[in-house]
Amino acid sequence: RYLLAADAGSNEVSVMRVRPDGTLTQAQGSPVSSGGIQPVSIAVHGKLVYVANLGNGTLGSNYTGFRLSSGGHLSALAGSTIPLPATANPGDILFNSTGTNLVGIEVGTTDPSTFLIDSFTVGRDGLPTPAAGSPFPAEAAGPFGSEFSPTEPGHLYVSNAHAGAGNGSVSAFSVSQAGALSSIGDSPFFNGQTAPCWVEISHDGNYLFAVNTASVSISGYRIRGDGSLELLTTTPLQSGLAISPFDARLDPSGEHLYVVDAAIA
Repeated sequence: RYLLAADAGSNEVSVMRVRPDGTLTQAQGSPVSSGGIQPVSIAVHGKLVYVANLGNGTLGSNYTGFRLSSGGHLSALAGSTIPLPATANPGDILFNSTGTNLVGIEVGTTDPSTFLIDSFTVGRDGLPTPAAGSPFPAEAAGPFGSEFSPTEPGHLYVSNAHAGAGNGSVSAFSVSQAGALSSIGDSPFFNGQTAPCWVEISHDGNYLFAVNTASVSISGYRIRGDGSLELLTTTPLQSGLAISPFDARLDPSGEHLYVVDAAIA
């Protein structure tokens, strides 16, 4: 019934009501403050909402929680804000399918110690508790796009975008109920491409697609029963002037993958 948008330039979150015909109208009271500076990602599970705020390099980098009412009103959740260091450069924030785990990705800087994954358990009050050992080290430079398996809430996949030309990979993690992360198999799983920035998983949990922004291609992986990945193929996008593929989503049928091209010709 609602669509939430991170308004990075105005430090706000907008709530749009989805009408029966698919058109949008702004919900009453929208937009609201994101609780930080430059929101870049939103996680939603039921009526619980968390926002990753990038910050300005000095201030305002955090994760902040909200409640979404049945009428589309977004209200800040007291005690939910988790400050992040200025070097965090948070990217994705996401819930697993049960809403019991919340993960945030710290893309970091050029310092390997800043490539981190924050993991939390979520209580009935909606407040996150850091898992023992969190934040966990990423497996390669620039952890970026991420997604939990839609069929296995304990499997998390994170693309590694900043390892350099031809060194792109996707990491596979097992996430315990307590939020602890551990590698699956021989993770990370390389694809020979550059800057895999976003991932999308098929609705049946059998396949993962990594969008390689710098290589202008999409890599397809099979997700094995144990959660490890098997690289199947890499498909180049249609050639054109300054093509730059970004985020991707499968349609409800799972038969068509739509990819944003962020280039300006």
